[in-house]
Amino acid sequence: MLPNSARIKSSSDFARVTKSGRRTTTDSLIAYLLLNQSNSASSSSSNSNSNSKNDDNPKLGLIISKSVGNSVVRHRIARQIRHASFNYLSLLPAGSLLVVRAMKRSNDAFTETKALFEKIVGTTKNQVRA
Repeated sequence: MLPNSARIKSSSDFARVTKSGRRTTTDSLIAYLLLNQSNSASSSSSNSNSNSKNDDNPKLGLIISKSVGNSVVRHRIARQIRHASFNYLSLLPAGSLLVVRAMKRSNDAFTETKALFEKIVGTTKNQVRA
């Protein structure tokens, strides 16, 4: 399970990532990745050092549409996505924000999430090198 510090919670962060983040897709999942959010906002705030360290960690947010299924199905998919992303989230650059959107029911969201993260990590490494 993801720690609380690794989750996107504010609606403004969700909106910023989905509007200006890089988009990657699989059959039923869409990922939006916003690399290295501005450090000026975190340095100008009066947070303590422990809070600013948590801001440097990559964060994950989930959007699961009602068209995916009923509450039980949506929560199962959310658990599978969180579980699959646990090991991959640390591979993203510090301060990056990732939103995963489930658009339709997946037979195996766990495997599809792993494939999605492999695409994301591959493109992220190429961007960091350039």
